[in-house]
Amino acid sequence: MSQILLRTDHLQAFYGDAQALFGIDFELRAGELVAIIGANGAGKSTFLKCLTGLVKAKPESVIWKGQPVGGRAPGDIVRLGLAMVPEGRRLFPSLSVEENLLMGAVVSRKGPWSLDRLYAMFPILKEKRHQPGTSLSGGQQQMVAMGRALMSNPEVLLCDELSLGLAPIVIREIYSAMPTITSEGMTVVIVEQDVSMARKVSDRLYCFQEGVVSLQGASADLTREQISKAYFGLATGD
Repeated sequence: MSQILLRTDHLQAFYGDAQALFGIDFELRAGELVAIIGANGAGKSTFLKCLTGLVKAKPESVIWKGQPVGGRAPGDIVRLGLAMVPEGRRLFPSLSVEENLLMGAVVSRKGPWSLDRLYAMFPILKEKRHQPGTSLSGGQQQMVAMGRALMSNPEVLLCDELSLGLAPIVIREIYSAMPTITSEGMTVVIVEQDVSMARKVSDRLYCFQEGVVSLQGASADLTREQISKAYFGLATGD
């Protein structure tokens, strides 16, 4: 069995006095693609923000390669080898497509991802590399956001709501890049509201419901009924 790269141990998160996560136990093994599903407000994005240092967590509640990293600064987390494609893309509006991509390379981690490789995967970005990143379509901006994260050459790519607001044909185009991304052993976590897509592309699946894990297991083994009950809060359990 492959190495556990990342795990959380009873992870809790708060926004002021409001608690958003209530003891999340999660693990991610090298080479996996794990999906996290759940309704709006289930805690999915907060969970990713805890992993990347954007929301504070107790040090021992987030473990990276056996070392506690909860609460570390986001820049430190990127240098360790975790990169996030944030919800809403969050491109730098004053920068061109290529400049946005190059921002991901500032941590200078060694690895296979370069501008040339990204342009081979997403040719439209090469064509529009000198345009402002925010002038592109939503799908093309999502490609830029993914490329920017990959340029840091992470061990783990965290993708928050890749399909949000995109047309189905664009979603398929975005997800068609996943085999290329994972072909050299990249480990990926996707937060996704499209349950069918999440099941299709992932090895394992976690369902969050009101800040807790309501279901987890191998994606191929979980039934639609199990997922529906966990998603809408009609049942809890492993």
